[in-house]
Amino acid sequence: MFEGWIENEGGNVEIMTAKAKQQDREFPVSEYQSLPPPPNPQHSNKRVAAVLLTLLLAIAMVFALIVVFPRATNPPSQQMTSSNWSGYCVVSDLNRPQPQVTSVSASWTVPTVDVSIGNSYSAAWIGVGGQYDKTLIQVGTEQDSLNGRATFSAWYELLPRYAVTIDSLSISPGDKITASISLSDRATNTWLIEICDVTDGLSFKKSLIYASSMLSAEWIVEAPTLVNRIATLANFGQITFTDCKATIGSETGTISSFPSNQITLNSRQNITLMTVSTFTSEESSFTVSYEGWRIIA
Repeated sequence: MFEGWIENEGGNVEIMTAKAKQQDREFPVSEYQSLPPPPNPQHSNKRVAAVLLTLLLAIAMVFALIVVFPRATNPPSQQMTSSNWSGYCVVSDLNRPQPQVTSVSASWTVPTVDVSIGNSYSAAWIGVGGQYDKTLIQVGTEQDSLNGRATFSAWYELLPRYAVTIDSLSISPGDKITASISLSDRATNTWLIEICDVTDGLSFKKSLIYASSMLSAEWIVEAPTLVNRIATLANFGQITFTDCKATIGSETGTISSFPSNQITLNSRQNITLMTVSTFTSEESSFTVSYEGWRIIA
């Protein structure tokens, strides 16, 4: 019995060993003897923080490209003086302007004028041409002190012709004015002049044929020229031009969109008679201020 049990037991061992080997082939045992440990919460938080930081850096870079980079590459601007203009002028190129200006527009509020002992004059206008040549289309308002009282009017002018008063508009201090000049037909050199007294709800528009140089667009406060002499400048206080826009070539934009000249009026004695502010935050508005001196022609 003992020897038989041994044989029987040995046989069982061999059978069990063979079955175990077959199971190993059919269901291989993982090389890992146990499951990996659960993730550390601190490590997960670090990964989330790293992802959020990367996203924030990406957003900051996009913001810099959209906002900072265009400001760093704004077109050039230069300062210059004039004997009768103060304001801004834009062109395609400061050194070699091209005939590409096809529109200009702006708004302003008619100022009050201090009555002076002698007659004095001021004009606020927008225009095309005139900075580099003798062609100039203008439309605007005039604020004068004549014969002991303040007078106001709207007008347009195509040099070398005289200014034409727009009698259908009754201009008063505090009135909001909008104005525009645009090339409506290039083939026939037809320009459309528009000016509106928003406060009164009255407007004027006229189409005119004019051979403009199309070299510049302007937003100007002027000491007008009378009988070939620069007149005494009226004390208008301040005039702020808003929504200043122009079209040069295929681009329509604000003053800062194009190469520009900031123009300051100086007398023959080199006294600054009007000052011009920098652009406001939206870069389409600026203020011209009277400095309290008179022009000596």
